[in-house]
Amino acid sequence: MGESVASSATSFNGSVHVQFSHDATTSDAGGLVLREALDNSGVIAALEKHLVDTRNPLRVRHSLASQIRTVVLQRAMGWEDLSDTALLGSDPLWQLACSDARGLSPLNMPRPSQATLSRLITCLSHPRNIDTVHEGLLHLAIWRLQCLPEVGTYRADQPVTLDVDGLPIEVFGHQGGSDYNGYAGARIYSPLIASIAETGDMVGGLLREGNAGSAQHADTWIPHLIQRLMDGMNRDVSQFRVRLDAGFTDGVTLQALDDHAIAYLGRLKSNAVLQEKASPYLNRPAGRPPEVPREWYHDLEYQAQSWASPRRVVLIVQENPNDLLLNTFFLVTNLDRYHYPPEKVLALYRQRGKAEAHMGELKTALNLHLSSTDRGTLTVQEVMARNQVNLLLSLYAYQVLHCVRGVMERRTGQGWSLVKTREQVLKVGATFTVHARKVRMRLSAAANKWWPRLLPGIRRLPPLPG
Repeated sequence: MGESVASSATSFNGSVHVQFSHDATTSDAGGLVLREALDNSGVIAALEKHLVDTRNPLRVRHSLASQIRTVVLQRAMGWEDLSDTALLGSDPLWQLACSDARGLSPLNMPRPSQATLSRLITCLSHPRNIDTVHEGLLHLAIWRLQCLPEVGTYRADQPVTLDVDGLPIEVFGHQGGSDYNGYAGARIYSPLIASIAETGDMVGGLLREGNAGSAQHADTWIPHLIQRLMDGMNRDVSQFRVRLDAGFTDGVTLQALDDHAIAYLGRLKSNAVLQEKASPYLNRPAGRPPEVPREWYHDLEYQAQSWASPRRVVLIVQENPNDLLLNTFFLVTNLDRYHYPPEKVLALYRQRGKAEAHMGELKTALNLHLSSTDRGTLTVQEVMARNQVNLLLSLYAYQVLHCVRGVMERRTGQGWSLVKTREQVLKVGATFTVHARKVRMRLSAAANKWWPRLLPGIRRLPPLPG
């Protein structure tokens, strides 16, 4: 007798019947594209080579590599919870995309459970592993930069500008180290995120307590990150500069950057002393103001109380057609006046808006959240370490998705957001069939528009040398 399949007619159209079946289908065909990009980067092989696996080899069912792929690829496709792997347990796409095995074997192998993936996070948060996980993020960013160097206004031969900013992440429950933040109006962690605005790459993430000051740990973390980028990109310190918000222009952070000969520019909070220095320049030129509002720039020298010595400060004066008063703000920098006159310093600082846009994408496209709790057994430090790993793996997912976005921009000549890339290109239905020991994935018609251009672009991404 044939198997009976339950069905139900829709109320708006009795001719439409909904049936449930066990056919080998998926709605996440783009997961194979992400796996292809992840393999081309070589980051999983590099991690597997350097990670310390503390498990008993006789009881290992899932390699660290397959588990890391599971977490990163699922998050990139919008499945951000560890428990989602159980929901996708019988999906042939995810069986194939995350497994180490080849041939038909992945289709007959169980996927890792939520408990297994939770133990993965614990393993990666071990002190001997957490730096390796951070190195993997740098590996992904450097690889993507070398594969797709012509993104936006960036050129491969120009200096790299690193944007550093805080990214409040609201938390729920008893996450150790989180705290209520009055400015954010919620209980949060306050991680530092380092990105490259001109290219959209995320190169670093440092989890901090919810009550951490804006610049806390920045004085040690930024020089260390710059050194890692110098080593990975084979460049000297003159090829890097740091762009900062007003919360990071304290004496400790700026002194640390000066001590390491790192170029920087950042916004200063206005105060009475700065306004007094600006007062001689707050006069409009004679005559009727033009239709286009004007700007003036002036170099000043200023020493804040927390600074050991005076620094170069650029005053920017702006007209506001709806206001009698002029608007002023200040930038501090150690860039030399000859190569970086005031107008060039301002133009460079204004690129920071792109970094903020990419940070917004990170939070919305990845639904960035940190959920490791103390469970009554973990210390605050252990919870923080686990959530540090969760943060870095989310940045991995961003980078892989950003790489596919870059390929689409190159192949189509138009801009793509991460959400648009995932929803219009990667979230595609497919049916799997097995014949002559080969797995064939038949894509839905929705893939016909973009996949013929996407697949060749992904396959041509070269591996990172070395």
